[in-house]
Amino acid sequence: MNLATEFLSSAIKRFKEYKSLGDKTFAQLNDEEMLRQPNEASNNIAVIIQHLHGNMLSRWTNFLTEDGEKSWRQRDAEFETQQLSKEQLLALWEEGWRIVLDALQSLQEEDLVKTITIRSQPLLVVDAINRQLAHYSSHVGQIVYLGRWMKNNEWQSLSIPKGESASYNKSLKS
Repeated sequence: MNLATEFLSSAIKRFKEYKSLGDKTFAQLNDEEMLRQPNEASNNIAVIIQHLHGNMLSRWTNFLTEDGEKSWRQRDAEFETQQLSKEQLLALWEEGWRIVLDALQSLQEEDLVKTITIRSQPLLVVDAINRQLAHYSSHVGQIVYLGRWMKNNEWQSLSIPKGESASYNKSLKS
């Protein structure tokens, strides 16, 4: 077993799983729900997508050769609702994830111990990957929570439905 190859494979799998949770949430929401926010201090799903998109493009474009905080990124604008349609937001979502996954899939074993920079801070590639995985999973968790909050009793569970753990575990043994 090659630990570096296993790490990359595992990281790609986890990034894809988080993307899938977002995809399954978006499938349950309409345009208006993508813009709904619980209060003025909170972000709506559209803003979270805009932020993830900006972060993903900045961090993963020329991942090994340029600072992860690009001069062209407009981070503050990512947190302003831009009244994009669900279709437009999903296009941003897909583009961001494509950049992430393409960059990860292009990495070689020896790349994991290289040093890159994010905001001029040096990081080993393996640490930068873990950093982004944690960042994206926290925002996907926000997206799922907001979706569940909005749909309430109409929410379709993305994992084991409440109260069905025993039957799920039993099905694994069958």
